[in-house]
Amino acid sequence: MPVDRCRVCGARFHGQPLLRLPNMPKSAQYLPTAKELAEDHGVLLEVCQCSGCGLVQLSNDPVPYYREVIRATGISEEMKAFRRQQFRDFVREFNLAGKKVLEVGCGRGEYLRILRDCGVDVYGLEYSPDSVRQCRRDGLEVSQGFIETEDTVVPGAPFDGFIMLNFLEHLPDPNSTLRGICNNLSAGAIGLVEAPDFEYSLQHGGFHEFIADHLSYFTQSTLSTAISINGFEPLDCRKVWHDNMISLWVRKRSPVRARSLRDNSEQLCRELQGFFLRFEDKRIASWGAGHHALALISMSGVAHRLEYIVDSAPFKQGRYAPATHIPIVAPSTLNACPVDILIIMAFSYADEIVRNIREANTADHTQVYVLRETGLEPA
Repeated sequence: MPVDRCRVCGARFHGQPLLRLPNMPKSAQYLPTAKELAEDHGVLLEVCQCSGCGLVQLSNDPVPYYREVIRATGISEEMKAFRRQQFRDFVREFNLAGKKVLEVGCGRGEYLRILRDCGVDVYGLEYSPDSVRQCRRDGLEVSQGFIETEDTVVPGAPFDGFIMLNFLEHLPDPNSTLRGICNNLSAGAIGLVEAPDFEYSLQHGGFHEFIADHLSYFTQSTLSTAISINGFEPLDCRKVWHDNMISLWVRKRSPVRARSLRDNSEQLCRELQGFFLRFEDKRIASWGAGHHALALISMSGVAHRLEYIVDSAPFKQGRYAPATHIPIVAPSTLNACPVDILIIMAFSYADEIVRNIREANTADHTQVYVLRETGLEPA
């Protein structure tokens, strides 16, 4: 069934198709015999654009053989020379020699052989049983299959890198395949993704570039978006092969290292706890009802020692801190109900607050401390 939402980001298409192309070939690989001519009819292609990420795509169903890679370019000597140099650069840039690299959609192994000659331990994944048999006859390590979901396990995984050349544009669900690739890679693995450049078609008026086999028409921007939302970090995006293909180096995205954040929070909490122990007999208040201060007060377990929280924002005054239920008061409370120690917990606004306190002669007999990211210090 035709789709009405983007295959990558899920947003709806713009109201009307960009183009309706009638009587188009029903596939690139269907070449009817004389006996089949009477049954052959053209198809209507609807070219739509996503209202979210901007990806141009067909609303049509995929061709029946979309899982298979069929390459006529494998016989081109110019293409072979281009791939040799491209793969050498890729392997050298990311130190992939001797490492495991998977080609997703390897066809009959045309590019695997070139990649192997670059010193890489190559693996292939191909849906066509005939192509897989040909690869194996040539001594290539190729598995029969297709990455249908993100849970698909590829024999030989995890891999240190992957390549996927002019295959992504064929897929009705590119997200599942990209996530599946990601889940079969080791941490920090590198990839090379390639797709026809739709900007080239726009610049040269190439409406004939539309074909039922190609569901997605990527630009550098939309290809980078597809990569980014599926677990990869784009590293280098360039136009290659007479400027009509996009070549994108990517890295599997690693989780954010949150340990330093946790360590810093724990250190600040310990410092606050120690501070309150040192001044066990003092009346203490804090200044700042921003979310940073409220979170820190809750986490540190010192809420029961605070008389109140001062904040200059009128809409916060007369209310209470969430979770700890400490009253939030106006600055005038420092004079009406003085405390011995005031801790400024407003971080980037701390110096301004200290100046205002001094200029207004507020809390003249109160010791003022400032809590910064590095710890507590006297104002």
